[in-house]
Amino acid sequence: MAETPTVHEPGQGEEEHGDVGYAGPATVLVGEAEVAVQVDLRGNFQPIDGFFHWYGRVAANPELDELIKGNRADVVLRTPHSERPGELSDPDLWGRFRISGESTPPFDLDLDVAEES
Repeated sequence: MAETPTVHEPGQGEEEHGDVGYAGPATVLVGEAEVAVQVDLRGNFQPIDGFFHWYGRVAANPELDELIKGNRADVVLRTPHSERPGELSDPDLWGRFRISGESTPPFDLDLDVAEES
């Protein structure tokens, strides 16, 4: 059964610093390989460097682990909204990779929420 994506908006639960995000299905592209994964992403605009920073975790996935072999990797992350380049870091103790990028995020930004803040 497919999980319904979640959009995180400022003021919900653990959100801080105006972070917005996405939790749900995604695809990690590693070279020619495509791996279906579950992600939990957040992001915010950093006025100091002028970039939108997005980041989060990719749920443990044996197929992705086999491709990456526990190393850092440049990848493309595709969600139902869009795809963006990112970097996977070393996996944590639970086998989850951290993913991050500096670009328009691979999830929808709810601009109405930002205007209300």
